[in-house]
Amino acid sequence: MALTKTSKALIVSASMMIVGGSVLAGCNSGSTAKPAQQAAGKDTPAAASSGKPVKLDIIENANGLPAPDQDIIKQELDKVLGTDLNLTVYASGDDYKNQLNVRMASANFPDLFMVDRQQLKQFSDQGLLLDLTPYMDSKLKTVKDFIGAESLKKGTMNGKVYAVSKTPQIPYDTYFIRKDWLDKLGMQIPKTTDELFEAAKAFVEKDPDSNGKKDTIGITGGKFGAFNTIFGAYGIGFSENVPSLYVKDNKLINSLYDPAMKEALTFINKLTASGAVDPELMANSGLQHQQKAIKGQAGIIYIDWPNMTKDQFVDQIKAVNPNANWVQVDAVKGPGGQVASSWDIGKTAGLFAIPKTLEKNPEKLQKVFDLLNYVSTKDTGSLLVQYGVKGKHYNMEGSKVIPTDLMNKEGGYFWLYQFTGRPEMEYLQVKFAKQAPFIEFANKQPRIQALNGFVDYPNGYNAADANRYIEEELAKFIYGKRPLSEYDSFLKTLETSMNYKAYMDAAQKQLKDLGYLK
Repeated sequence: MALTKTSKALIVSASMMIVGGSVLAGCNSGSTAKPAQQAAGKDTPAAASSGKPVKLDIIENANGLPAPDQDIIKQELDKVLGTDLNLTVYASGDDYKNQLNVRMASANFPDLFMVDRQQLKQFSDQGLLLDLTPYMDSKLKTVKDFIGAESLKKGTMNGKVYAVSKTPQIPYDTYFIRKDWLDKLGMQIPKTTDELFEAAKAFVEKDPDSNGKKDTIGITGGKFGAFNTIFGAYGIGFSENVPSLYVKDNKLINSLYDPAMKEALTFINKLTASGAVDPELMANSGLQHQQKAIKGQAGIIYIDWPNMTKDQFVDQIKAVNPNANWVQVDAVKGPGGQVASSWDIGKTAGLFAIPKTLEKNPEKLQKVFDLLNYVSTKDTGSLLVQYGVKGKHYNMEGSKVIPTDLMNKEGGYFWLYQFTGRPEMEYLQVKFAKQAPFIEFANKQPRIQALNGFVDYPNGYNAADANRYIEEELAKFIYGKRPLSEYDSFLKTLETSMNYKAYMDAAQKQLKDLGYLK
């Protein structure tokens, strides 16, 4: 399972990261497959009546797939569905994109394949994708019920469903703070933006690690991610290093235009000017900010729970300082309330599409439907692709899943078959039982509901250029290299030179079509 997040550029999920992540025909009216034997359960599709497996070619952007003879999930799915699944994964996002483009251009279509929103728009516009809308209430009803209405919208383009989106994810990020440093300095866990400021400043100036040197950092994070909770405290949505789109009083708001933005930037400028912020903040890439926390250099970090609480990272932290005590921090209160950040309900861990040409091969198309339905069946196929084989990788105590040691040993790749996702909270609490309190803490934080993931770029809008400009100019504002008196001028340049207004107009229309605006 991929648990790290990847950044987006104005809803570009360049990041695909990772994260990392996730019926049968017999249950659906319109199914052509024969019902399974009673002993197998009503939600188990029968194998092909001809006895010959139907080969399905599937590709996705991922890694960690074992060889077919070691792939217990493939073997189980093939046995139940009467298929021969040929799953190919590409670890590099660029490599996957190139491979998929070549195959689509040459009409060498996979039977099921992952797409991002940009590819979904491109391929649907070209007429290459099967419109799933007519099938959602009949042959894919199990999928529809499993992923839910919000996820259905994520695979929708121009009013038609062209891809199956995975089930919703949950937020992972919060501030973590060195409570042992606070205790040494006689300070409490900060509850307001002002208290956060004072703690961060003290961590720089008062030698919390007692080494006699002024070598500690107050706040660190992944670029603007370090300030997500501060933005939230001003009532502003900002996450994954991009300004958020959200609705207030039935009006679409872009955080760059939020009246509170200048006030938030003023506070952040004061924070950076005090020396309390990682001086390398805007250069942090990957998990450099995490390493600063692990090595005892920083006292406050905005990060996801896996990269601070999984066993290997806890061991690294304790190896540097056995007394280090990192704790999660609730959203701090500010002028705009108490909000941790924004959370993009439009983003998804994956979109899977089917080529339009497959409607000419009804048997194979039905098998793809069978596969998607089966991995969406809560008491059979979904459990398989989450936890493995019952009695081998897990056991049940009532309704509770109890992992075996073999799940930890062999289950690292099972998520690759979660084509429609998984019940996220339940899954994480089983797979990461020791981290359950951190998972629940992050998930319960109040967050602004962002809608970026639903919006596609209009023609003539270059998101990469616009995002680069936004990052550069906001960095100037927070580091005092450009006065906030020029903020309106910054917005005007964004609109005139970057065609930002076209992006906002497109967002307005698309979000209205999806029912988020009246």
